[in-house]
Amino acid sequence: MPASPLFKRLLIANRGEIACRVIRTCRRLGIETVAVYSEADAGALHVRMADHAVCIGGAAPAESYLRGEAVIDAALRSGAEAIHPGYGFLSENAGFAEAVAAAGLVFVGPPASAMQRMGSKAGAKQLMAAAGVPVVPGYNGEDQSAETLAAEAQRTGFPLMVKAAHGGGGKGMRVVHAPEDFAAALESCQREARNAFGRDRVLLERYVRSPRHIEIQVFADSHGQVIHLNERECSAQRRYQKVLEESPSPFLTPRLRAAMGEAAVAAARAIGYVNAGTVEFIVDPEGNFYFMEINTRLQVEHPVTEMVTGLDLVEWQLRVAAGEPLPLRQDQVPQRGHAIEVRLYAEDPDSGFLPASGTLRTLALPSPSAHVRVDAGVEQGDAVSVFYDPMIAKLIVHDVDRPAALAGLRAALAQCHVAGLKTNIGFLEALARHPAVVEGRIDTGYLDRHLDEFLHGRDAAGSAELAIAAVAFLLRAQQAEAARAAAGAEPHSPWALADGWRLHGRAARHLRLRCGEATHEVLARGHGGQWQLSVDGREHAVDGARTHDGWVELLLDGVGRRARMRFDGEVLELHDGRRRLQVARLSGERAGGEEGDGDGQVRAPMPGRVVVVRVGPGQQVEAGAELLVMEAMKMELSVKAPRAGIVSALRAAAGDFVEAEAVLAVVGDAEAA
Repeated sequence: MPASPLFKRLLIANRGEIACRVIRTCRRLGIETVAVYSEADAGALHVRMADHAVCIGGAAPAESYLRGEAVIDAALRSGAEAIHPGYGFLSENAGFAEAVAAAGLVFVGPPASAMQRMGSKAGAKQLMAAAGVPVVPGYNGEDQSAETLAAEAQRTGFPLMVKAAHGGGGKGMRVVHAPEDFAAALESCQREARNAFGRDRVLLERYVRSPRHIEIQVFADSHGQVIHLNERECSAQRRYQKVLEESPSPFLTPRLRAAMGEAAVAAARAIGYVNAGTVEFIVDPEGNFYFMEINTRLQVEHPVTEMVTGLDLVEWQLRVAAGEPLPLRQDQVPQRGHAIEVRLYAEDPDSGFLPASGTLRTLALPSPSAHVRVDAGVEQGDAVSVFYDPMIAKLIVHDVDRPAALAGLRAALAQCHVAGLKTNIGFLEALARHPAVVEGRIDTGYLDRHLDEFLHGRDAAGSAELAIAAVAFLLRAQQAEAARAAAGAEPHSPWALADGWRLHGRAARHLRLRCGEATHEVLARGHGGQWQLSVDGREHAVDGARTHDGWVELLLDGVGRRARMRFDGEVLELHDGRRRLQVARLSGERAGGEEGDGDGQVRAPMPGRVVVVRVGPGQQVEAGAELLVMEAMKMELSVKAPRAGIVSALRAAAGDFVEAEAVLAVVGDAEAA
């Protein structure tokens, strides 16, 4: 795209990943950026990346990012000429777009009039039907009496969908399968819509069974040109929220793709659209497609389109907002290879996808390349706040075709590692390998119907996997012992190694490992990469075990095994290329069956919270007595005395959050006390 005068300074009315993404394009174009931030985001990545930054209020979005007047004031005070809204927050607020224009600034998005036309689902459907865009049969009239709605439900037929007319984000939606269930579903939908959106108007639509969700990226300029940049399929959804997006769709035929593209362009023209937008359709198994809505902003999944077209959609947005014409005609839009995007979130799939928050002690993501793109809004050491969307990063892969892109996605996910909070990485890995995804036959309801198929975190670990984990812990301990001995006064003496060495052979080591909700006992005999392991009574022979560049490699029962290993204190994450497993080493390890005296320090076996303290300073305890109870990895762990003696120090209280290896208590000799 040829260079031309654009804005000198742009304010980004957003945070996180999308703010960082807009900043990257602005840097390339030589546009200065202004970040706005809440008090909770003072040290956030988008603030660090921007040329200028302005605080606009408190941590809650209503006190900062949703305060349109504060955003506009920040733009005026900082000398910005335009405002990019990103997505979410104020991006589809017609009143905000009008206020931006009234302040003499440029809103990088569609005109307020286009937003207003799309603000009501009912009005949007009527407008689309008049423009010849296919819409789902149903009712969206003004008469909202219970009698009329019940009669229209009968006319539409069951199953049908009751939807909040002014809703979004999956709220205010109910599927009704039988006439006798309609009244209760209607009342529930209206109540949710009233609470979420302040209005309880609903519309009725025929429920399309096993639908695909396919959206068309459109672009329009202020000179009357409208084109589309092909489709993205977003059928992999959980509770109406997208979890995997790809382009091109494995479902569409060339004929259907062309027809949907033409309908999307007609929809954009019908509302006088300008800038980037997305026309969303549902498609039934027979290929009949129906208009859902127009998202009047940039989509979270826009990088998928960028990867298959080689275009920068944010640059297009800026140029169109500056009055330039679209740079390409419809027949010039490129389409190369296949791209897939997934969203890495701080959330716990095994606990109903509850959002997680905390500090990213470790954040390892794939290195960007020609095939892998990472759009992140945080870095290692940053915090994921309770106040905002818990997205960590978007992972986008591109390759020559869909099988290669899926293989690239699996490889990229295997390189991801997060310590400090729960994530959905394991869920995404299961998704990328599931037959419904691999075969391209997933529909919008599949995940909700078959969610257990994707929650591999609930699977029990096999004895072979536990044996590999035990070897990783043993090798780490062996290396630490060798390092301590090398730093001592007699580095070559066998007595300097605290490794269970004895004159008549090495003593066995006992490890207690926790995986999921189960605790496992491992007895290891041997040393130096050669062990005979007993895992919960099952024997395994280990030969030639070693660690190399973050991998553990070994012969297990004569079969070569290799897994990526990452430690976070006493928590080990193993990845064998197909499955990710978290194993914690619990306190209470012994060498030679003896209770190891050591220095009497009792350390936290993993990061977590102290929930109960059983003892006090000066109290006499027996070996194995419970000193504290910790909560970590959704389980309670008993922290016990390593020996008999007196509690000479207590360094943790109930409610404290502690790091792995933190000293919680010290048990001294009874005689010394």
